[in-house]
Amino acid sequence: MSLVNLRIVLVRPKYSGNIGATARAMRNCGMTDLHLVNPDPIQRDEADALAVHAKDVLDTMQIHSSLRAAVSPCGLVVGTTCRTGLYREGASTLEVRAAEIVASLKSNRVALVFGPEDSGLSNEDLQCCHTLLTIPTDPGFASLNIAQAVLLCCYAVFRGTQQTEDDNQPAFASSERQELMYEKLKAALLQVGFLPQDNPEHIMLALRRLFGRAGLEDRDVRILLGIAHQIEWYAQGGWQRREQVEQRSSQYRTAKRSASRVSEDRG
Repeated sequence: MSLVNLRIVLVRPKYSGNIGATARAMRNCGMTDLHLVNPDPIQRDEADALAVHAKDVLDTMQIHSSLRAAVSPCGLVVGTTCRTGLYREGASTLEVRAAEIVASLKSNRVALVFGPEDSGLSNEDLQCCHTLLTIPTDPGFASLNIAQAVLLCCYAVFRGTQQTEDDNQPAFASSERQELMYEKLKAALLQVGFLPQDNPEHIMLALRRLFGRAGLEDRDVRILLGIAHQIEWYAQGGWQRREQVEQRSSQYRTAKRSASRVSEDRG
C-alpha cells in the first residue's frame, strides 16, 4: 500500500535539528510529505545535518500559518499526546490508531500531528484533531523527543501497511469541510442556549471527539449542516413566520370558499 496519502505535521517546532531528524525518520519508513506550522526560524544546515540522505523531504516540506490550513484536505487528523486531562480523554495507543490509519489511507488523506518539543499540542490544537494517540512509556519519564515519536508512529504505520488485510475505511469529509460544519453547529447551539456563552469550546470538544470516533463522510456532514441550519431557523423565529404564512393561507382559502358559496347561492 502506498503511503503517499500520509502527511506528518509538526506544530510550532523549535529546533531545526529535530525537523531534520523527523525528515530522516519519515524517509526510513517510505514517507515524504512533511508540513510545518509556524516553526521557529529554520537553520537549514542544522536540519540537513540530521536529515542525512532525506534532504529531499526538507526540499519539499510546506509551511503553514495555522494547523487548520495544514490539515484542511485530510479526512482523518490524528493528534499525539503524552499528557492526560479532560481534553485528552479517549486517546488510544499507537497500535490501535496505527491500524485505523492504515485502514483509512486508501480512501483518505491522513495527518499525523505532533506538538512543540516543550509543551506538546495545546487544547486549541486538539480542536483540529479527530482522534488522539498516545505512546505508552515509563510514567516517570513519559516525554519523547519529537523525532523519536515521529519514528515510532511512522514505523507502526509502515509495518501495518505490510500486514494489512482488505479492511478499508470509507472516504471521510475533508477536515476543512468538517471545520465549517463545526462552526455552523456551534453558532446554532449557542443560539438555543445549549452551549455556555463563556466557554462553548468545552462541550464542542466533546462533540468533536464523538464525531471523530464515528468518522464523518460527506453525507454525514451535509446532514449535520442541515440540522444546524434548522436550529438557527427555529431560534430566529422561522417557525413563527411559517405559522403566520400558513394562517394567512388558511384564511385566504376559507375566504375563497365562502365567496364561492355566496356566488353559487346567487346563481
